[in-house]
Amino acid sequence: MDQAIDYLAPRIGARPEVGVVLGSGLGAFADELAGARTFPYGEVPGWPQSTAVGHAGKLVFGGIVGRGVAVMSGRAHLYEGHPMHKVVFGVCALARLGVRAFVFTNAAGGINLSYGQGALVLISDHINLQGTNPLLGPNDESLGPRFPDMSDAYDPEFRATAKAVGAGLGVDLPEGVYAGLLGPSYETPAEIRYLRAIGADLVGMSTVGEVIAARHMGIRCMAISCVTNMAAGILPQKINHEEVLETGARVRSTLVALLRTLIPRLEI
Repeated sequence: MDQAIDYLAPRIGARPEVGVVLGSGLGAFADELAGARTFPYGEVPGWPQSTAVGHAGKLVFGGIVGRGVAVMSGRAHLYEGHPMHKVVFGVCALARLGVRAFVFTNAAGGINLSYGQGALVLISDHINLQGTNPLLGPNDESLGPRFPDMSDAYDPEFRATAKAVGAGLGVDLPEGVYAGLLGPSYETPAEIRYLRAIGADLVGMSTVGEVIAARHMGIRCMAISCVTNMAAGILPQKINHEEVLETGARVRSTLVALLRTLIPRLEI
């Protein structure tokens, strides 16, 4: 971590205030930053590589309407074999570089029948079913408390701002609970029935650990899921990653417009 910070700090220009993590097929926003400085993950000491298709694997620092932004275009996942401390490496590094708020995006399966494919959904809460937690082990009190509160892990004020921005753009932004699973296999129909029974509206393989790590450090968070496919058993068809990427490409311009307008309006 120290090596990554030492490498990036003198090269990124102004310190970023907002961090954005882009999920599968959702990397187009990285091209929107003014004065962009780009660093492939492989160039940054210790930075975990992203091997998932649809994840560019690069850091981009720049600005949106005068606000400093750091974008992770692609993330590390547990299913790639990374331990949790590597999954949250980027979030922790960007926090040390000055980020005070995170906007996470991900591709998710839709469990709630009111969502259509391609819907953008604000995550209001999560259910951690990944079997691990980034805060396992000794606690660093300089970062946060041993038992951090997760009552408002997904900031209510940020969600209200996002809804107002969405309304202005004509983009409906319903809210939902995200279930984080380990992957990489997609869920079975029986697992989806279980997830619906316990209150999940969305299911995916990321985001949960990143949000826990960020909230532990006192960083405000919001997250937007793109419903790239309906979950197993909901529609009479198979699930595949190509569909995820195709749907992400279809909503690309909507998500970019939303983030471009939203980020300068976040009160941090």
